[in-house]
Amino acid sequence: MNVLDEPAVAQRLHYPDLIPAIAQALAALSSGKVVQPVRTVLPVAPHHGFFAVMPAYADGGALGAKLVTFYPQNVGIHTHHALIVMFKAETGEPLAVMDGRLITEMRTAAASAVATQRLARADASVLAILGSGVQAKSHLAALRHARSFKEVRVWSPRNAPAFAQRHGVKAAATAADAVRGADVVVVAVNATTPVLQGRWLAPGTHVNAIGATRPDWRELDDDLVTTARIFVDSREAALRESGDVIAARTEVTEIGAVVAGADPGRRNAEEITLFKSVGVAVEDVAAAALVLRA
Repeated sequence: MNVLDEPAVAQRLHYPDLIPAIAQALAALSSGKVVQPVRTVLPVAPHHGFFAVMPAYADGGALGAKLVTFYPQNVGIHTHHALIVMFKAETGEPLAVMDGRLITEMRTAAASAVATQRLARADASVLAILGSGVQAKSHLAALRHARSFKEVRVWSPRNAPAFAQRHGVKAAATAADAVRGADVVVVAVNATTPVLQGRWLAPGTHVNAIGATRPDWRELDDDLVTTARIFVDSREAALRESGDVIAARTEVTEIGAVVAGADPGRRNAEEITLFKSVGVAVEDVAAAALVLRA
């Protein structure tokens, strides 16, 4: 049985391969070809953490599960840690155990890249990122495979100038300054109350929002979630886990249906599109299968 630590995963996982693999996995999910329950989440209340179990089987493909912890108050160490266990679908034999922290980081950004490829306007050239942590970095890398951005702005409560200097982008003084006039917006802030307001957005903006994955947490205001056309990775998971999707009280479309051609995606140049991602197990299993193949 293979045991792969994070450096071993990093050697074998790259966005040009991962983004199409995630697109294929999400299309399979929306086509009913994936067996995947909504994750089981166990609160670790004394330490303000969460422990989740996320199994998935893609019909004719990979079988595995992710064990993941989320400790949002961690300082100086990652907020997410994970292991992914892969099995041989034909016999049930264990194939590998691998570090899942980097896979979680990269598959989340890859899913946003899949959505951006299909929902952002073709001429999108300005990217705004709210946040300066792990997901801000991964989204900056992944979304450059989806569109050619001439300008990138970043805002975060504390570390935007350092992030901007490190990555050669522009630091914005406020979240509003970052997103005004942007074509694509990423919300990657560890938020439980809204940090992005719909009134800041220009017509035709595409938003990728990846946080607030508890039913009582929000990262987007009512104005945005009630006016945008909402796409999700999993309808079942988003309606159970995402406070933003629950608050929208509207029909949502799975991005996999757009990948599969069952939904047209963006309908005109003026509408605001929102990809609200909660992260699903088939993404982890698809990424881990890529690592195993490599």
